[in-house]
Amino acid sequence: MGLLNSVTKAMGGEAKPAQVAMEKKAEATKEKKPVTNKIKIGHVHMSGCTGCLVSLADNNLGLIKILDDYADLVYCLTLADVRHIPEMDVALVEGSVCLQDHESVEDIKETREKSKIVVALGSCACYGNITRFSRGGQHNQPQHESFLPIGDLIDVDVYIPGCPPSPELIRNVAVMAYLLLEGNEEQKALAGKYLKPLMDLAKRGTSGCFCDLMYDVINQGLCMGCGTCAASCPVHAITLEFGKPQGERDLCIKCGSCYGACPRSFFNLDVIPEFENISEIIAKALKDGESDD
Repeated sequence: MGLLNSVTKAMGGEAKPAQVAMEKKAEATKEKKPVTNKIKIGHVHMSGCTGCLVSLADNNLGLIKILDDYADLVYCLTLADVRHIPEMDVALVEGSVCLQDHESVEDIKETREKSKIVVALGSCACYGNITRFSRGGQHNQPQHESFLPIGDLIDVDVYIPGCPPSPELIRNVAVMAYLLLEGNEEQKALAGKYLKPLMDLAKRGTSGCFCDLMYDVINQGLCMGCGTCAASCPVHAITLEFGKPQGERDLCIKCGSCYGACPRSFFNLDVIPEFENISEIIAKALKDGESDD
């Protein structure tokens, strides 16, 4: 209020008491971060469309909150002019790796060496996605013909499938990675429980398509006909027939979005009883500090 007071006094008046009271109230209710130290996050771009980075940016104020209070973005060629991969706590890797691009192969290996947690961001990084259908001959780089998900070249800790993944999921993983690395024991336990299904996806392998959903869920009698798989498919290859999903294999781009979104593709007894606590801790981390009334 110093600038406002100066202006109002220069004009022969004073700041209104209500304005001063509002400022004091805002200061009194200012959010306290769950933990103190920022973590270092980087975005490493391989062969992809940058749609996953756009999805990250779609968090809008939530992203600003994370970068203000919880994380420093130390590497992102799309947004910052940093040419060499630094040491990072969390590396968000977007896109598959072209085997004919030796620089990309070296970059993904260096990313693994310099990162505590490697996250495969999006279906291209997780499963190859549409890049698996590349055969070379395209303009500019006709020799680029072989693309692999990053898990075929390095060890990956967490998968975030989707084409692109939802902004909320990316945001939540960033918050939970922060709490896992810098939180107290209770926060670390909750973060571990939240991340476990995504870590299990990383252990499962580097292939994903509607066939996985058919074999692991539908054929096992686990499908409840909720339609989440159809809603998550970016190319509308899944429809519901008589309350059950039907996949068009000719349309499937092998992104694994349907399997990752299906609530019956994994069943984590650790997450279910802690759901409210996990939701509360995410909301607390992203709260903008304003009063609710």
